[in-house]
Amino acid sequence: MAQPVPHEPTGGGESTSTVIVAALANLGIAIAKAVAGAISGSSAMLSEAAHSVADTVTEVLLLTSLKRSVRPADEDHPLGHGPERYIWALLAAVATFVGGAVFSFYDGLHTLVRGEELGDPLVSYLVLAVAFLLEGYSLRTGVRQARGEAARARVPFGRYLRRTPDTAVKAVVMEDSAALIGLVLAAGGLLGGQLTGSGAWDGAASLCIGVLLLYVAWVLGRSNAEFLIGRPLPPRVRARIRAELLAVEHIEAVLELTTLVQGPREALVAAKVDFRDTATAAQVERAGEQAEQRLRAAFPMVRRVYLDPTPGVRPPRP
Repeated sequence: MAQPVPHEPTGGGESTSTVIVAALANLGIAIAKAVAGAISGSSAMLSEAAHSVADTVTEVLLLTSLKRSVRPADEDHPLGHGPERYIWALLAAVATFVGGAVFSFYDGLHTLVRGEELGDPLVSYLVLAVAFLLEGYSLRTGVRQARGEAARARVPFGRYLRRTPDTAVKAVVMEDSAALIGLVLAAGGLLGGQLTGSGAWDGAASLCIGVLLLYVAWVLGRSNAEFLIGRPLPPRVRARIRAELLAVEHIEAVLELTTLVQGPREALVAAKVDFRDTATAAQVERAGEQAEQRLRAAFPMVRRVYLDPTPGVRPPRP
């Protein structure tokens, strides 16, 4: 199956808790890294501080997306506010790029060109060790939620993470994974500078952190852009939807089927349906109601169903 099947959740609070844990961890880590970078003079530590600041801003934007996207549909927004989460999540990806990657590239190049005076790295090592534990706990929270969602959707964890419409959890998992890798790179830069006395190691580590953040920003930005443009339900799900519609009495053919993912647990189904020519208006109405009930029962994420009675193409009479 190319994409995971969205499913009925246990509740939106799980994603919110995951993001809050990540935000609190990153805020504390950012302050500690900045202090350690100032004391040790390490550009890699300052890049990691910028990395954590960008992650904190990202989590704030993700929390905003979670809060605003759950607002109910109204007269001005008849299809609800679900897609708004992808707008804020896209801004979060931009924040990762601007606040983390750009600063890391600048700081790394500045260190390589101008050099740097190395201070006592002990504080930096201690901060990196504590940050690794906190980031690891945050990553564990995100992975645990993602694995649970993947198990309920009955898809492998890796495929779920690549294709999940819950981009908030995807962002936490990717950013925390990048944070752990960044911490290892920063430690390597500090150790290389300590052993050789050259700040080039620290500058190179900062550039590597910038590349890492650039990749994360690109993946998250592209994922959210796909949903803003419009992503359909997976092919296998669309085939099952067709089968459910054709199983309804008085429906002879599904001429055109359009599906749209509007949120992690929200999808729209619209179809041009050929009803039996002998069906009465009342039978067509009952068939349409039955079709909607079948789809909602089989696919809890389908929140809106629109059926358009359309005559099929008839063969010409001889």
